[in-house]
Amino acid sequence: MSKNKDFIYGIAAVKKGTTLIGYIEKGSWDWGGSKAESVDVEAEQVPDAPVLTLLQKNGLISPTFNLIQLNYENLKNILGGELVKTGSGGNEKVTGWKAPSSLVELRDKWTIDFVSGQTMTIHNGTILANLGGKLTLTEVSKVECQLKVNKPENGGAPYEINDTTEG
Repeated sequence: MSKNKDFIYGIAAVKKGTTLIGYIEKGSWDWGGSKAESVDVEAEQVPDAPVLTLLQKNGLISPTFNLIQLNYENLKNILGGELVKTGSGGNEKVTGWKAPSSLVELRDKWTIDFVSGQTMTIHNGTILANLGGKLTLTEVSKVECQLKVNKPENGGAPYEINDTTEG
């Protein structure tokens, strides 16, 4: 498929740190966030328009999405908690997951690779997540996620979009 980098489309991969987080439910990704904020300054002598607009805040993104590949490692990676392992030595096997018993704050670098050939990097993202969806024979359970984009600890842009590098 040829890539047209004048457009951004399609999720190819989502990573928390260096870990691929699994399948995202089709149609569930939404950029969320909020529009830029401003205050208009009005003058009595100018009734038809503000004389000045003071900018208060840049627009923000806060992506929401549903993770549907719920293996135990993905549950731990997105919800915290701990893996249940059986066996010993070199024969340990992951056989379950336990929900966290205390407050969990999962903060990391996030990358979203787009099918169109670009990668978004969120340098400091906090994931808020909960088990959701329905338990039926016609759909799968999911982890409903919201990614809060925070200012990087060392300053700089909260996120960026660049050409995807191979490798």
